Amino acid sequence: MRLSGHDTRAEQTRAYVLHPDLKSVRTRRLPEHGLAEATALAGALPGLEVVGGEVVRLAKRLPGTLFGTGKVAELKARLQDLDVGLVLIDGQVTPVQQRNLEEEWGVKLLDRTGLILEIFADRARTREGVLQVELAALSYQRTRLVRAWTHLERQRGGFGFVGGPGETQIESDRRAIDDQVVRIRRQLEKVVKTRELHRAARRKVPFPMVALVGYTNAGKSTLFNRITGADVLAEDMLFATLDPTMRGMVLPNGDKVILSDTVGFISDLPTQLVAAFRATLEEVLEADLILHVRDISHPESAEQAADVAEILGSLGVKAETPQFEIWNKLDLVDETAKATLEAQAEKSAHIFALSALTGRGIAALLAAVAKAFEAVRAEADLTLDFSKGKEHAWLHSEGVILNEALTDSGWNLRVSWTERQEKAFLAL
Repeated sequence: MRLSGHDTRAEQTRAYVLHPDLKSVRTRRLPEHGLAEATALAGALPGLEVVGGEVVRLAKRLPGTLFGTGKVAELKARLQDLDVGLVLIDGQVTPVQQRNLEEEWGVKLLDRTGLILEIFADRARTREGVLQVELAALSYQRTRLVRAWTHLERQRGGFGFVGGPGETQIESDRRAIDDQVVRIRRQLEKVVKTRELHRAARRKVPFPMVALVGYTNAGKSTLFNRITGADVLAEDMLFATLDPTMRGMVLPNGDKVILSDTVGFISDLPTQLVAAFRATLEEVLEADLILHVRDISHPESAEQAADVAEILGSLGVKAETPQFEIWNKLDLVDETAKATLEAQAEKSAHIFALSALTGRGIAALLAAVAKAFEAVRAEADLTLDFSKGKEHAWLHSEGVILNEALTDSGWNLRVSWTERQEKAFLAL
């Protein structure tokens, strides 16, 4: 059995989801909502059919089997009755626990980190995205060494954490993984250099950067498509977007901005992925305005927002970077709640209640974004000779020319521009 990006419809793997609820660990989430999210994660991976799930309350984690003897036996009977082939545990599972439970239950087992890595592997499309996922998977696998690593010379798709040919010699595995890590890092260095060249070129463009961030499945891609007219994958599915996407757009006042759609955040994101995707999320660090999109219809919208704020902080997003909070999915709340949310949003200059699906409230958001970038303009006189045709065309494309007179040698111009536009012109 193996999960991958190819067609798995003919051979669905029956999966069962377990959410451990430790009495000693305080979280801001209700365990039932944690189970629902884990089930949605499983549903985001092709080839899986989730046939059930439950919250398992624990006094403590047992080092050998995680759960107590009685619970292990009870779950074994349930898994057999349901003909389950894969168990997903929404939390961290040690290699020893994984091996023991797999042997006891006769199934394959995947923890939260492995599941998210599988999803990211299935969704990565750009060269950098694929390499970053492979690097994260190797980091995860090196700490375990209970699965063969050779499947990483793979077809596009999952990493085989739920399949694989079994244990290999640990030292041989470790050397092989280390060699693989060195190779991927060298490839990444080349990709990163190319990306930095693109970013440096973008810095010369006098357009502000607006970044969409938010918890996974908050509706970022739907909003992105709505206001840019793009066709980015937007599904009711966790991690529908992985690689960042950018589009230029014109605001209601005629100003131009670059809008960036980013990978969705999630609570308890595996540490390997936080490190691996830091480079991918660097676009957020350079944003002039951040739009934090929330699924306001979700029962734990506030908790999800807190998770996003923590991740933004860990990425190093500056506190002074302006942020708007977008209360999305108004179409999924009842009319009373909708009116209340819109009334609350109207009291704040930084909160916007809307529906990216229907378009309700979009106009107010775009007007506010335009206003946020309204800058003090200064007038200036310029004289360009005919050799400055590129600069002359650029001024026209920016719409900053007030008056223009043709001379024998070039153009005399009166312009009105922002400080950003002036700097961009001088850098041409």
